[in-house]
Amino acid sequence: MQPMRLISRDDAVLVVVDVQERLAAAMAHGETVISAVSRLARTAALLGMPIIITRQYPQGLGCTVPQLDVLVTRLKEEGAQVDQVDKTTFSCAAEPAFMEALERTGRRQPVLTGMETHICVAQTSLALMELGFDVQVPADACCSREELAHQVALDRMRDGGASITMSESVMYEAVGRAATEEFRRMLAIVKE
Repeated sequence: MQPMRLISRDDAVLVVVDVQERLAAAMAHGETVISAVSRLARTAALLGMPIIITRQYPQGLGCTVPQLDVLVTRLKEEGAQVDQVDKTTFSCAAEPAFMEALERTGRRQPVLTGMETHICVAQTSLALMELGFDVQVPADACCSREELAHQVALDRMRDGGASITMSESVMYEAVGRAATEEFRRMLAIVKE
């Protein structure tokens, strides 16, 4: 098992797993998770961290939720590096297009967010750790339909070597210091 590391803005990549319309409607704490993912996406863009967004079988589960889709489109227009990958595999790591997008970033610290914790997020986490990635999972930026499934998945990922953290922890670790313009802009994101 790898030692736990702080988030590195130069090595981290935000991965947003399947935050889609039909899934979000069924999730416990779905709106809270969407807010946390949105804050993380804005911070990632602020710090130049790439973002990869996946959609699980969009013909059946719908598109990325509108509020996140609009935000990501705006961030992309402002110069953020954003890739979108459609998939039918539960583990993102089993989808070649995802692995190609991840490898293009050159980064080894995926910050996994999304839906559902006990299915796609957990399978992706475990598979990426097998490949030597330093996986970080903000517990408040992922969810399942049932709270027990979410908690069991967090425990399973932690036992497998993932760092279970919180979205604000990711944001503060990535910024690294106060009294900077980046910090002031990140603080505005936190306070919204």
